[in-house]
Amino acid sequence: MTRKQFLAAPLAAAGAAKAAEGSGYKARRINRAIELIENGHMIYYTGGKGGYDEGVRSAGTKYDYINYEMEHGSLDFTALRGFMRGLVDGGPTRSGHRTPAVIATLPVLGVDEMHMRANFWVVQQTLLCGVHGILLCHARDPEAVKWMVRAARYPNAKPVVPELGEGLLGNGSQGFPAEIWGVSRTEYMKKADPWPLNPDGEFLLGLKIEDKHALANANKVAAVPGIGFAEWGPGDMALSLGLPDGHGPNRSLHPKMRKARQTVLNACKANKLVFLNTVREHDVTEMIDEGVRIGAGADEAAMAKGRRYTGRKMPW
Repeated sequence: MTRKQFLAAPLAAAGAAKAAEGSGYKARRINRAIELIENGHMIYYTGGKGGYDEGVRSAGTKYDYINYEMEHGSLDFTALRGFMRGLVDGGPTRSGHRTPAVIATLPVLGVDEMHMRANFWVVQQTLLCGVHGILLCHARDPEAVKWMVRAARYPNAKPVVPELGEGLLGNGSQGFPAEIWGVSRTEYMKKADPWPLNPDGEFLLGLKIEDKHALANANKVAAVPGIGFAEWGPGDMALSLGLPDGHGPNRSLHPKMRKARQTVLNACKANKLVFLNTVREHDVTEMIDEGVRIGAGADEAAMAKGRRYTGRKMPW
């Protein structure tokens, strides 16, 4: 930490703490996104990257979680740890949470079991930076998804799920993330588990069912225990379906794209997963009624409208 960062961090934290105290809201969970979903609200996210300075600046975000991009960005665990420290030093949030929730995308893809079996360590190293979840891109193979879930569990995690096998997190992994979460190492090991598989878990694991191969297995990947949400990834889906911009002749969404979206939405509903979709001010209430619970691309007007519609009490 630089001298400037050292001097600025306590001031930022003091300001955020005062705002949190003034809101009157008492946080129930570490993961703000899960807390809101449990209360029946749509949650909204923004992008994130970089290190400590970016974390301090992001601590007061009006969004409910930060999607930390490492699929196409740098796979830099040192920067990610700095980002999480910055969130802590710039916090807490107005809702009283130590940090906003952070969910990371990875360059490791759910294309097949062999790939994930060889690279599950990337899932673990990411989680052990103190983040609150993983969004697995190109989730084609249920066996690959199972390896991601195993990588996010300790061997003694409950409930025991035979089809998942034993968790792969090891003793000694809990030190840094426990500091970020503001809990003891023992408490971290109890909470570091996927929700809703473990109702007390604080990890939110998601899938991008975003190409024709994943689409063919949508129900199978969505059914893997430990997954909390999914999206249909329209950009990559369009490329996979041979529709570079995803639209038909009249500029409306191509019928193949509409069918793909509906397939993923149906898989989410059948398996009680949260569905992620783009929302705008003009359609946010319609999306909520349809079953969308994670809003992508929302501006402040869309978030305000959606929060009023669901009767949200938690401050941003």
